[in-house]
Amino acid sequence: MPELPEVEVVRRGLERWVCGRTVAAVDVLHPRAVRRHLAGPGDFAAQLTGRRLGAARRRGKYLWLPLETDGPTGPDRAILAHLGMSGQLLVQPHEAPDEKHLRIRIRFADDAGTELRFVDQRTFGGLSLHDTVPGDPEGLPGVIAHIARDPLDPAFDEAAFHAALRRRRTTIKRALLDQSLISGVGNIYADEALWRSRLHYDRPTATLTRPRSAELLTHIREVMHEALAVGGTSFDSLYVNVNGESGYFDRSLDAYGREDEPCRRCGTAMRRRPWMNRSSYFCPRCQRPPRPGAAA
Repeated sequence: MPELPEVEVVRRGLERWVCGRTVAAVDVLHPRAVRRHLAGPGDFAAQLTGRRLGAARRRGKYLWLPLETDGPTGPDRAILAHLGMSGQLLVQPHEAPDEKHLRIRIRFADDAGTELRFVDQRTFGGLSLHDTVPGDPEGLPGVIAHIARDPLDPAFDEAAFHAALRRRRTTIKRALLDQSLISGVGNIYADEALWRSRLHYDRPTATLTRPRSAELLTHIREVMHEALAVGGTSFDSLYVNVNGESGYFDRSLDAYGREDEPCRRCGTAMRRRPWMNRSSYFCPRCQRPPRPGAAA
């Protein structure tokens, strides 16, 4: 599933190619793609038609496009996009052939010659319209107001993050994937940041000192910025940016997917362990399992 860097790459593409354009028509080609819009496909299309799209925003793995208004109160509704496992938001020329798994087409009232398409092979993702949080300048959809800020957000509170870690009776990787604590971190970038921090995925969060949690945040930000620089991580053709291009960070991964390959730091064979219906990749020498009662 796309994580923060991949969703941010898509957001940047939407901001460049879609922001400020007015919707002329909407075609919902598969009702499942708007299943989170409870009023149905017809209402989704009717409410969106004639509205101008604001600057693309993101919180963690969610992105949205506020619908601009002429009043002083700010956006009142927004298109929320969740890419799921295989969702793609593509900016395509009108004459481009339809993709096999095209689910939604949005045309614009201008002569730019391009349209926005939502393509989703597995139909786990989708688009929906939601009321925004009153007074929120970014037009945050109310349905994701519980999602925590992400580590690249200037307003992310490091002290509060550390305090929450110390309070919780859980392990560090579980905490990193808890979107109510820190958003945007998924399985891939959690493994990468933990490897850089020399932390085992099962270390209890209560054992992390303030310097160690700050170091972990630094590594999370580093790996995400590096991934952003090369367009994110693409293991197959399902994740692409708005121009249909794949990212290349999979070539730079230090932990994720490297089972039995030598650790880039010490040369020990990397290991994979089943973890919460996923896998965790780690170095058994650099990331030793926690000792009972040990502080990080």
